[in-house]
Amino acid sequence: MELVKAALAEALRLLRLQVPPSSLQVSGTPAPPGDSSFAAPPGLPPTCTPSLVSRGTQTETEVEFKTSPGPPGLSNGPPAPQGASEEPSGTQSEGGGSSSSGAGSPGPPGILRPLQPPQRADTPRRNSSSSSSPSERPRQKLSRKAISSANLLVRSGSTESRGGKDPLSSPGGPGSRRSNYNLEGISVKMFLRGRPITMYIPSGIRSLEELPSGPPPETLCLDWVYGYRGRDSRSNLFVLRSGEVVYFIACVVVLYRPGGGPGGPGGGGQRHYRGHTDCVRCLAVHPDGVRVASGQTAGVDKDGKPLQPVVHIWDSETLLKLQEIGLGAFERGVGALAFSAADQGAFLCVVDDSNEHMLSVWDCSRGVKLAEIKSTNDSVLAVGFNPRDSSCIVTSGKSHVHFWNWSGGVGVPGNGTLTRKQGVFGKYKKPKFIPCFVFLPDGDILTGDSEGNILTWGRSASDSKTPGRGGAKETYGIVAQAHAHEGSIFALCLQRDGTVLSGGGRDRRLVQWGPGLVALQEAEIPEHFGAVRAIAEGLGSELLVGTTKNALLRGDLAQGFSPVIQGHTDELWGLCTHPSQNRFLTCGHDRQLCLWDGESHALAWSIDLKETGLCADFHPSGAVVAVGLNTGRWLVLDTETREIVSDVIDGNEQLSVVRYSPDGLYLAIGSHDNVIYIYSVSSDGAKSSRFGRCMGHSSFITHLDWSKDGNFIMSNSGDYEILYWDVAGGCKQLKNRYESRDREWATYTCVLGFHVYGVWPDGSDGTDINSLCRSHNERVVAVADDFCKVHLFQYPCARAKAPSRMYGGHGSHVTSVRFTHDDSHLVSLGGKDASIFQWRVLGAGGAGPAPATPSRTPSLSPASSLDV
Repeated sequence: MELVKAALAEALRLLRLQVPPSSLQVSGTPAPPGDSSFAAPPGLPPTCTPSLVSRGTQTETEVEFKTSPGPPGLSNGPPAPQGASEEPSGTQSEGGGSSSSGAGSPGPPGILRPLQPPQRADTPRRNSSSSSSPSERPRQKLSRKAISSANLLVRSGSTESRGGKDPLSSPGGPGSRRSNYNLEGISVKMFLRGRPITMYIPSGIRSLEELPSGPPPETLCLDWVYGYRGRDSRSNLFVLRSGEVVYFIACVVVLYRPGGGPGGPGGGGQRHYRGHTDCVRCLAVHPDGVRVASGQTAGVDKDGKPLQPVVHIWDSETLLKLQEIGLGAFERGVGALAFSAADQGAFLCVVDDSNEHMLSVWDCSRGVKLAEIKSTNDSVLAVGFNPRDSSCIVTSGKSHVHFWNWSGGVGVPGNGTLTRKQGVFGKYKKPKFIPCFVFLPDGDILTGDSEGNILTWGRSASDSKTPGRGGAKETYGIVAQAHAHEGSIFALCLQRDGTVLSGGGRDRRLVQWGPGLVALQEAEIPEHFGAVRAIAEGLGSELLVGTTKNALLRGDLAQGFSPVIQGHTDELWGLCTHPSQNRFLTCGHDRQLCLWDGESHALAWSIDLKETGLCADFHPSGAVVAVGLNTGRWLVLDTETREIVSDVIDGNEQLSVVRYSPDGLYLAIGSHDNVIYIYSVSSDGAKSSRFGRCMGHSSFITHLDWSKDGNFIMSNSGDYEILYWDVAGGCKQLKNRYESRDREWATYTCVLGFHVYGVWPDGSDGTDINSLCRSHNERVVAVADDFCKVHLFQYPCARAKAPSRMYGGHGSHVTSVRFTHDDSHLVSLGGKDASIFQWRVLGAGGAGPAPATPSRTPSLSPASSLDV
């Protein structure tokens, strides 16, 4: 230690005396060139001071300046300039590669290489014999280290005298073990779950500050929602005074006009109420036919904080929220809603999804609670006010029908009382579920149950033998029974002419009943639409029927029914858009492959895949489409005939991505077995043959893109790798990723890459972004995240704190986004909500609704080193 201190003290003394660097040379050590700084390579940004990196978050970005020399073709970054640093043979460089003296791989184009003086014969070698005595060797070694440190300090001083620019120079002298060059602006690095991900900056970008900032001028406007939530919800289909049909899916309440308005089957159009923050579970329409109440379920925000269920009362003409009811008063969600009718809709009854299924009555105008009581521990499926007496409320559900009387509390919040009278089944079999009921004009009540029976309930005289508290009580009992359906009855609807419609589950029949429950007319719903979930009476004799397979049908009992709205019934993942038409294809866990027409907003065709479809892509000709399944099997179908022209299996793991090359000559298939399978494809796309396999990923493939020339692939994997492949050259992995920094990509769907790293939120765990898609005009990039949002960023998005335009509506993780062929629309898929949203892309200054409030993505700290 004393020798080290002495050597450093001598070096500092010489610096104070401003001794020229040449006077610090040790015998046998060549002096550096007169000007120790080197110009930055052409196309790279000017030098700047690297910023410090905070390790407090999981997602970070740092601007690094490291590169490690190594054998050509084996390094992950650009090789160091030749001869820039002498490293003795057999030693290990900092970057992990073994370098030899006097030999180095060529550096990136444009980097000036320092001149290396010829090595003198008497230059001491670390592993060679020396005439120095053993006692002198430690002192000589320490002197060389001190002189190396002095050289660094002298260079640092000269840098400051030239305005603070950091020269492109080696941080150590010939005797140093460090052999890394500080190349400014070569790459950026971000961290996901502590794993560094290095992305190289294209040579045409001189500074990250030159990249666009701010949200994009383009905005999105929700144009159409495909699907209807009939699979697992009730009270979800009504007709407004305007003739619009109101229903819901995900977080959106849809107002659909079957006749009139541009686009859609039958000339229909859609409007959307988007005030909810989580999935809508039930609806109720005010007696005026204009106001609507919609209740949402509980959820969590992106930070894991709970979102409380709430009821919105809104105007269907203006789509403005009039009242928010019950924020903080409900648990889990809102299960059922009903407006009173006898007093012009002054009250709203709400049943939540808590264990006790709390029943509450609210003043609609003031939004205050008038009465509340625990109803039952069994599920409650329906609630309603007696249309002739608002003090009478009925609830039904699992094994019960309850008749409630409420009194008082008008004008006094929380002061009302609710008393319950239980329906008595008597000699009739008690059903497991009673999903629906209607009030008849004479005061009786009809219920539909899981046994397929319609029961008529009437008030019976007080029973003096079984007095209750306060004396004998009036009870409700069954006065008539009719077996109506095979299986459960899901819906009952009272028509304007006094007849009743019932909808069956297992038998899918729709039956009209007259007085005395006499069957008048019936129709059967086709099997592929599912069972009847809800019935609404439209204009004239028209009927609207919602089904359990998320379809909305329109028609009548005489002429039959045809679909006007259709959708998937389970989680969606696969999405691709047609290369020349406004069409797109979807697939998911319901095993259905569907082709949608974006112009008419209708289903063109669908087929049963028999297996779960997870990914799809059109051939550039549009004649065929490839679909990847969850079993390692993939199909190629003719888009016109719907015939399977190819059926291949690659491994037994699920396929996560299929992608045709831009010229249509190759098909790449990314699997969960960590392999990308490459196939040669015929000109019409119908035939294919195995070309090779890209093997090198250490986790499952998540995304991939082809280069514009169709020769290279960029791929991402589950462990956040970015790899490049030379397909035309034999499916070889490109070890030097720096060489791919200027390659142009036909599509950009990889979620990891320099051009899109700014879309990642701070603290991300690597799964927060499910899908990404660059527009064909390369102006914007759309992102589907795990928090039910669709984002629109400027492209390239390579700046920290990149702002976006954020759009809600999905009630589950958004699994995929794709632009249509002309960038006029964006299609997004919901996961568990099984919804498909078609957004219209509006240019800067275009007409349409006000854009969404920009959402700023948390920053990734800027950084950069030539990679691992």
